[in-house]
Formats: sequence, C-alpha cells, structure tokens
Amino acid sequence: MSKIITKDNTHIYYKDWGSGEPIVFSHGWPLTADAWESQMSFLASHGYHCIAHDRRGHGRSDQPYSGNDMDTYADDLAELLEVLNLTSVVLVGHSAGGGEITRYIGRYGNSRISKVVLLSAVPPLMLKTEVNPHGLSIETFDAIRQGVTTDRSQYYMDLTIPFFGTNRKGHHVTQGMQDAFWLQAMQGGLNNQLECIKAFSETDFTEDLKKFAVPTLIIHGDDDQIVPMADSAMISSKIIKDATLKIYSGGSHGLAFTHKDQLNADLLTFLKYNKSLTK
Repeated sequence: MSKIITKDNTHIYYKDWGSGEPIVFSHGWPLTADAWESQMSFLASHGYHCIAHDRRGHGRSDQPYSGNDMDTYADDLAELLEVLNLTSVVLVGHSAGGGEITRYIGRYGNSRISKVVLLSAVPPLMLKTEVNPHGLSIETFDAIRQGVTTDRSQYYMDLTIPFFGTNRKGHHVTQGMQDAFWLQAMQGGLNNQLECIKAFSETDFTEDLKKFAVPTLIIHGDDDQIVPMADSAMISSKIIKDATLKIYSGGSHGLAFTHKDQLNADLLTFLKYNKSLTK
C-alpha cells in the first residue's frame, strides 16, 4: 500500500489514481478515502490526478493515541503534499475533511493550492458558544460520543439514517450505501474517532476561512441533518472572498453517494473553467 511517514512516525495511507492536474480529497468522519471513489474514478478518467488519504486513526492509516486534532490533521496533509511534490493542487474536503483543508490553508497558506471545494463542510464552527449562538449544543456531541463508546457498530449503522436521509420520503438510498458507510467507519480506531468528534465540532475555523485566496466552491444540501447548512455553508460563503455557493435541493450530508452524478459534473465544471458556477 502507498503510505507516507509523518514527522511523528505515523503511517498515512493514500490512494493515487490518474495523472494530470492534482486533486487531493479529505474525507469526513468516521469514513476513509474510499468515500471518494466515485469522484476519483470519474475525474481520473477525465485527465486528473486524484489522491485521497485516510486520516490518521481512520481506515488503513496508523492509529496513534495522540495527534487527533485539526492542527495535526492539517500538518499530515501538508506532509502528504510535500512528499508527493504536489503544486497547483485542488483541495476537496467533505464534512470534517472540509475542516482539515480549511485549517491547512490557515496554517500553510495558498501557495500550493489552486482551488478549493468545501462539501457539506463543518466550518466555521459547529458547537454552540457565546460567539456562535446558533450552533449545536455540547449535549449533541456528547450523545455522539456516548453512542460510539457504548456500541459503535450499531451507532454507525444508525447514523446512516440521518447521514443519507433515509428518514425522508422518496429517498433512493440503498442498503449497499449504508453498508459501505458502516464498513469504512469500523476500520477506524475507537480513541481516534472519539477525539475526532471534539476536533470537528469544537474547532473554530473563522480565521482560517479569512485566509482563502483561491477560487472556492461551497456545496451543501439544504436537508443536511448532520451539518446544518444555515450554520455552516451560508456563513462560510460570506467569509471567503468571492466564494461560490451551490445548494443541492433536498440534499443530505452524503452527497458524494446520493448525488454523485450531479457532484461529479459540478466538480468537473469547476475544475475546467476558472469561473464561478451559477449560484
């Protein structure tokens, strides 16, 4: 398997498909690089170099007891780009992965980056605080921790319901999609996944978003039951200068699965043309 070794001796697995302009994908919690397989296959067939890594503690990467925080995730991403000597990179991040690439830009700037896509992403801040009164309560995230600690296998299967929106009439979610989510989730380490909950929910990315200086596409479903659009994409689109916001009507949190054809087409358009998509 393809892996890099980080400065703290953590092995980070990555998949590397195609050639051409590089696109680096960061997955959401508690998934793996496999969550991007539809996008990677599609874009590689259109002449792009697609790379996706398993975040530390997830999938086929090592499960270190420490370093399960956004700063270290961003540092791991920076090492991946450096080791693979990638420049003019398009960063694509889903959910917690959107936080990862946002913190990367906050820490390392835009010099290696050409464009950014935030998909159903957690920035600027999920947790309800004095400065973020419309966020989700700490009890919401404590309940996630309790579910993962008590019986994470059943919790992850149950999580597929709001993730994909199978509780909505007219959904087209298959058992296979739900099983794929569960399989990816169960590959991660328990402690790593628990600490990642804190990382994606309590990290404030506001200042990082202000440092974006490349074309940015923000995509979000207006029926996202995991990361509410009003408290994430709507705010991020106002912070990032000249960002394009594209809303998927009825879209769930799992757009890379449920809306893969629409998403693939939008990504290709954004990659091919240096102009905004219609809002």
